[in-house]
Amino acid sequence: MKVIGDRISILNTPELLSIVILPFRDEKKLRLLLFWLLAWTACGVIVIANYFKLQDQSSKLFVIIYLSFWIYYEIKITRAFLWKKFGKEKIWIKDGVLNYQQEIKGKGKLKKYEILLINDLKIIEIKQNNFSDFINQSFWIKGGERLEVSYKNSLVRFGMQLSDKEAQLVVKPLSECILRELDKR
Repeated sequence: MKVIGDRISILNTPELLSIVILPFRDEKKLRLLLFWLLAWTACGVIVIANYFKLQDQSSKLFVIIYLSFWIYYEIKITRAFLWKKFGKEKIWIKDGVLNYQQEIKGKGKLKKYEILLINDLKIIEIKQNNFSDFINQSFWIKGGERLEVSYKNSLVRFGMQLSDKEAQLVVKPLSECILRELDKR
């Protein structure tokens, strides 16, 4: 098994390629994210508790609209925290199938892609002056995939928040294994 930095491990045998990518962890930022989550949750609970004291219909409507945004961001913050604390990406190729799983505490949906239908493995470039790319690479969200393949006329992205160097070190064994699997067919 080859370990790349603190986040990536690669096992490459003739029968199996396995890559595990951990999220970037910064304990200070993780504590701040937890504090943000707790404060956001407390804010929503206070608004919900006070909703029943309201008499005016327009105030009730405002609170309902506010709570719809609140629940959306509550879910986003919770997912980001759980991902940073307990998550990992698992990619493995075995028997002509690329398997991909975003796992949190041993649970996550497994997606399978037949190697014969995969095209064009590439690294997604990050533009320095692009706001969207900047946000996707920040610690505070779950996202920022750096690797992409075409599969049945759609794009499949993985490799969250990898640096350029890490992306290159992951894409090399992946492309070699895909070519090796295609040669077997």
